[in-house]
Amino acid sequence: MPILDMSLEELKQYTGVSPCPADFDAYWEKALSEMRAVDPVVELRPAAFRSPNVSCFDLYFTGVRGARVHANFVRPEKTTVQTHPGVILFHGYTAEAPGFLTLLPYAYAGFYAVSLDVRGQGGKSQDTSSLHGPTVYGHIVNGLHAPDPQELFFRDVFLDCAELARILMNMPEVDENRVACMGGSQGGGLTVACAALEPRIAMLMPQYPWLSDYKRVWDMDQDQNAYQGLRDYFRHFDPTHAREGEIFGKLGYIDVHNLAPRIRGRVLMGTGLMDNICPPSTQFAVYNSISAPKEMVVYPDFGHEWLPGFDDRAFQLLLELL
Repeated sequence: MPILDMSLEELKQYTGVSPCPADFDAYWEKALSEMRAVDPVVELRPAAFRSPNVSCFDLYFTGVRGARVHANFVRPEKTTVQTHPGVILFHGYTAEAPGFLTLLPYAYAGFYAVSLDVRGQGGKSQDTSSLHGPTVYGHIVNGLHAPDPQELFFRDVFLDCAELARILMNMPEVDENRVACMGGSQGGGLTVACAALEPRIAMLMPQYPWLSDYKRVWDMDQDQNAYQGLRDYFRHFDPTHAREGEIFGKLGYIDVHNLAPRIRGRVLMGTGLMDNICPPSTQFAVYNSISAPKEMVVYPDFGHEWLPGFDDRAFQLLLELL
């Protein structure tokens, strides 16, 4: 079997090397309190996209720091059931929310389905960040210069994910106990964060989650591609690594392997052992930190790419929420 990282036996025991701040839980409780204090002012605008028996909307809500955040939203029409399950889709880094055509199979199956535009990336969401110091390349390092780790960019994105889940769960036609989330790469990391910060999420299907175990990425010399921001930040702002412990400690607040123990929903995760974008060990650090019911589908010869059969398997599992 090809080896890019640890052996599979070692991966099954690995739980991460990146630090978890001592006040991690207090940090996120403060962040969630801020989120809950914001009136989301939800607005549904009929979308230009049309499909038989499905209503399509542009959904807007107000997130932390006053940002108006966008999502695509679909729901089935002419249904006889009183409440529906829900599903949330998260996109990859720098991209935009999966479009209405992607959401249609979920609506036709009976789900209320929504896909988030991550603020500051390719979609319609507003980014209201007012950051201290440089951003260099990549959102991971945005906010690292701020004295308060609550200024980290991805903290706000994680809260948008949790708020969108709350909005979906609060719809009178949605059963709050039958909501799932899914996504790959950044979308996989956001899936983990969403289910951790909104523990009512019943089911999650992340593929090769990003935003995990930053120190391991650095130790493997894989701080490139989506993790390039780490290398640029050190080269420009800490070239002798005098602040390395402080930097990785602060990144620990937005490390999804530290959030993973909070998950309560059922997990189906897809991982390729040849992934050189999100190293397998960083993915196993997430998976091995989850105590909820879980299953991992391992693809020995695949990297950061389409994983054959996983989407079908995830959809079949999702149907158990009907």
